[in-house]
Amino acid sequence: MESQTHNLSSLFVQLGLDNDESSIEDFINRNKPVPGHIELHDAQFWNASQADFLKQMKEEDADWVGIIDQLDVMLRK
Repeated sequence: MESQTHNLSSLFVQLGLDNDESSIEDFINRNKPVPGHIELHDAQFWNASQADFLKQMKEEDADWVGIIDQLDVMLRK
């Protein structure tokens, strides 16, 4: 079975957020920087469902982890 590769657009769809390039950029600019001591899923801008998804994917080391890690880095710059 092949591992599925996700991108930022598909992650934003999964999170129920607008997924066009401009919306993704606006979201990142509006919510960064996330302080280093806060886990991404604990950031105040997620709703409960979004936070649960991010936490669960990380705990399960699911195929979403790579793109979640990329978003994490982008939100901390």
